[in-house]
Parts: sequence; structure tokens; C-alpha cells
Amino acid sequence: QVQPVESGGGSVQAGGALKLSCVASGSRDRPKCAAWFRQNQQFEREAIAAIYIGLNNKPYYADSVKGRFTISHDYGTTTLEMTDLKYEDTAKYYCATGTDPLQCLHAVVDGRPAVSDFPFWGQGTQVTVSS
Repeated sequence: QVQPVESGGGSVQAGGALKLSCVASGSRDRPKCAAWFRQNQQFEREAIAAIYIGLNNKPYYADSVKGRFTISHDYGTTTLEMTDLKYEDTAKYYCATGTDPLQCLHAVVDGRPAVSDFPFWGQGTQVTVSS
């Protein structure tokens, strides 16, 4: 089992930036894909960015974060760089990983990442943006 562990959350003023990191370890089955989801009191858990690890394709981004957030993966760490943060970005952010290649292709390349596509989840890290 690959258990992701997130770090890097915190509080920031609107317009600021934060970087979240996720390391998935503990298994011989290395992740084939990774994603960041977020959830707050108003909305269900939604995918905001996803990446197929080792495949040179465009990551997935939700419309709400395009141009502001960047997902990347390097040396076993999946990073979410967030810039121009807005009040509505306030949420708990979760890192999720998948190990099934076909499921990952569907999630990332087809641009339809869903909670069910990612079997392994971190505990989440809070991001709070003050206006």
C-alpha cells in the first residue's frame, strides 16, 4: 500500500502563494499517477490537479485553478505550487495516488479524475486564504 503524506499547508493572504508536497512511500508498487483534491464545507471533494507520472503529457487542471496552480512530480515527490491564491481556495487539500496504469490514464489523460480513481489518500493539509 502506498500511503501519501502531505506537507506545506498554512495560512496566507489573498494574492499570496503556497507550495504543497506529497510523498508516497511504503510499497514496491510505485504510484503511476498522483492528484490533488480539495474539500471545504460548501463543496464535495473535487480534483484540482492530476499528473501521470513518467508520461510526457499535460497534467489535468480544474478550470478554477488553471493558470494559477502547477502540479509536478520529481524524485518521488508530487508538488502543487499555488499562486495568486483566492479566498475561495480555502479548503483541506488531499494528495491521492493510483497504481493502476489504465485507471490512471482514464483519470489524467482523459481529464476526468474522480475520487474512485485513486485508492490511496493522505490525511490532508489545511490551506486558509484570508481576504
